[in-house]
Amino acid sequence: MEANMNLLHDAGIRTTHWLQQHFQGSQDWFLFISYAADLRNAFFVLFPIWFHFNEAVGIRLIWVAVIGDWLNLVFKWILFGERPYWWVLDTDYYGNNSTPEIQQFPLTCETGPGSPSGHAMGAAGVYYVMVTALLSAAGGKKQSRTLRYWVLWTVLWIGFWAVQVCVCMSRVFIAAHFPHQVIAGVLSGMAVAKTFQHIRFIYHASFNRYLGITLFLFSFTLGFYLLLWTFGVDLLWTLEKAQKWCSNPEWVHIDTTPFASLLRNLGSLFGLGLALNSHMYQESSRLKQGQQLPFRLGCIAASLLLLHIFDAFKPPSHVQLLFYALSFCKSAAVPLATVGLIPYCLSQLLGTKDKKAA
Repeated sequence: MEANMNLLHDAGIRTTHWLQQHFQGSQDWFLFISYAADLRNAFFVLFPIWFHFNEAVGIRLIWVAVIGDWLNLVFKWILFGERPYWWVLDTDYYGNNSTPEIQQFPLTCETGPGSPSGHAMGAAGVYYVMVTALLSAAGGKKQSRTLRYWVLWTVLWIGFWAVQVCVCMSRVFIAAHFPHQVIAGVLSGMAVAKTFQHIRFIYHASFNRYLGITLFLFSFTLGFYLLLWTFGVDLLWTLEKAQKWCSNPEWVHIDTTPFASLLRNLGSLFGLGLALNSHMYQESSRLKQGQQLPFRLGCIAASLLLLHIFDAFKPPSHVQLLFYALSFCKSAAVPLATVGLIPYCLSQLLGTKDKKAA
């Protein structure tokens, strides 16, 4: 088994080496793709846009991102995937032969296990939701679909796969993942998004249900971690690898650790449940302005501006528990502001103006 994995890892290292040799001039593009494919952008950019145009799609986007990334964490802890940037320096596979030179970048030194790729899984899930939502809006009844629909279908799916190829190449180029890990990530992300097309309760779930699911996901993860720890399995073994083999210690960030990712995602889910069941959301939905395009565009613009400012706040990382707690609160505030606070404030402002005009 180990010999087969060594062969697979060696093939991945040579793929990374080949990409870095032949696409050296494109490193800024690959770094941008890795940055853009981070799930943070799904919460801070894509969610506000989609939610104010189509609430159901926005809600599904959050659920797919959160559950997909939670499953990604569980898979990583089960599969114990290596990462190229440390494996090539840590392995004795090459013996006396020359080890391929692999370049590292500021986004290379992630601290969790490598399989499957979280970036590839997240991008596949989120973009699958968006593509299917656009096709559903344009499709109408299956019998009445026109040539225009099939042209749109072709363009969107070509775009979807182009994005996935770019994300996969980016993650392999910067030596954050092996090729088989990004392929597994894409397939897993699509499977999660496809599953949520058939789950209906998420659109009308109560706050208690959101709270229960959030607590279950956290408890299961913590229990799984403690269970394996009891049997002598250190699930944070990758943090030591990252700190040892990353060429620049400043590139190793606590926000890439498994528990940091978990609490960010659970914070987003908790905040969404709190927002959808809040008085602010119910009041803004009741008012007639909520159905008008200018109001929706105003909500999108205000949400993107506020979240951009809010994202500049970086929780202090010198105390891990404080960092995790503040990360949870920061993530919870994103849907709370997008779904509740901003629409409520705008609707109240417009309502006051209407009363004065009357």
